[in-house]
Formats: sequence, C-alpha cells, structure tokens
Amino acid sequence: MILSKKTLEKLRQLINEETEYRSGPKIVQFFNELGFNDSYGQGFPSRWYFTDQKLEVINGTPELDKCIKNVFAPVNFIGQYGALDSYIKDFNQFLAFDKWKVVRNGADIIFQKLDKVEIDDCDIAEETENDFLNREFNDVNVKGIGLEGVVSDVLQYRIKEIEKCFSSGSPLAVILLAGSTLEGIFLGLAIQYPKNFNMAKSSPKDGNGKVKQFHDWSLSAFIDVARDLGLIQHDTQKFSHSLRDFRNYIHPFEQMSSGFNPREHTAKICLQVLKAAIFEINENLYKMRT
Repeated sequence: MILSKKTLEKLRQLINEETEYRSGPKIVQFFNELGFNDSYGQGFPSRWYFTDQKLEVINGTPELDKCIKNVFAPVNFIGQYGALDSYIKDFNQFLAFDKWKVVRNGADIIFQKLDKVEIDDCDIAEETENDFLNREFNDVNVKGIGLEGVVSDVLQYRIKEIEKCFSSGSPLAVILLAGSTLEGIFLGLAIQYPKNFNMAKSSPKDGNGKVKQFHDWSLSAFIDVARDLGLIQHDTQKFSHSLRDFRNYIHPFEQMSSGFNPREHTAKICLQVLKAAIFEINENLYKMRT
C-alpha cells in the first residue's frame, strides 16, 4: 500500500495526537515495534518530523500495513469502540483518494482495495455546516457552568480575547485560543464530576483497561465523553472534532508541513463551536446532578 502525502499527514496526526497523545519516548517505542531501532534522548527532533520521516521510510512496505493496524488495534479501545470507528471513518476519507479503505471486522482490522475514489456528498456536508453556523446564542456565559475556583474568570477572559481576535482578523489566534478554552472547560467539568466522566463509555483507557487520569485525556476524548453524558449535541460534537484538528496547528512544523493557512471562515466555525458547547453545557448540566 502506497499512500499520498496528505494521507500520511493524517496518519501522523492519528499516531501523535488523535487516537492518544504519544510523547517522544512513546513514538520511538511505537516505531521500534515496526522494526526500527531508535532511542529517545538529547537532540531528538520534533515528534512531527520524526513521525513523518518514519512513515516516509515504511510507505509502500508491509510495515505500513502493520502501522495502521497498530494505530486502530481494537484492544486499545476497550469500552470505546464507537470512538475507534469514528477515527477509522475519518481516516477513510483521506485513504479513499489512494483507493483503499480500512474496515474493522470485530477485533480485526483489514484493508479493502477500491476500484474508484469513494467520497461523501459535499453538498450535504456544506448544508450541515451552514445550519450549524446559523445557530444563534443569546447568552454564552462560562460562569454559569459553575466551575470551581477562579478558572471561570480565566475562561471568560479568554472568550473576550477570542472575540477580539476574530474582530481584528486574527484567525489563527481564534483557533488556538478556542481549542484550549474548550479543553479547559471540559477538564474543569471532569474534575468537578469525576464519577460521571470516568464511567462514560467513551472514557479513554490504558492498555490494562483502566480509565486514564484526566490530565492524560486528549481533547478528542473529552469531546466524545461530553456527548456520551448528554452535555453537547451531535452536531457540536462533530464540529468540535474539526476544532480539535485545527488546534493541532499550534505546532509550527505541523502548519508548515500541511500548508494550512487559517481563514476567517475556519475561525468562525471554531468560535461557533465554543459558543455552542458552552450554551449546551449550561442547558444540560442538570444531567450531571441527577
């Protein structure tokens, strides 16, 4: 299987951030299981660069197939197979242009060769996006969520800062601040309602099936658990994952290698995601107390 540069970039994101956050040592371990013999130490390059280099080496070899199977190994997603299927579906949108498809058959990950490129109807996706952007929120106040300590004041200040950045035409700042603010809100809720978050079906587990500590959760995990708990709606969950993807461009190398140029429209989606999440959490927070 030979993958295009765009698909390899998506695979790198899945390895480094999305399926789980892998630190430098963990990434080295991941690729050493594919036949490399590297060690982590002083002078280690950025995680993005290291992963790109390794994927370039194994592209078109059996090790690439093994790499993808390791990323999507169902044993690493015990209790969160819905999230696994979502990762696979997302990856298949890229893989389709290489005329391949990943399929999960129970505990097995297999590959299907496609005769032609299969993509979803773009018009439907665009209409859904417009519907989401047209939602109006009269009262978006993070203080209503009732997070402990002064974190509410900090988050509320960030929201004002985000709106200033949007008005001044600074889309990258909007994207990065919106992503970190959303993650801060979810982390604050998890600390306040640990039982609810730990018992959610999408709560991320370690290799032994134990729920990870909250500081080890990715933004992706927080988004899916918030949906499981009924704190946010399906469309907000969907577009929150888009915000999560854009937020990864906080790494300059990631932005450079992908050629990403933030636009006002992208920033508008991210700001709308944050507003929608805060509004819906305020509306649904009672579910955490019953």
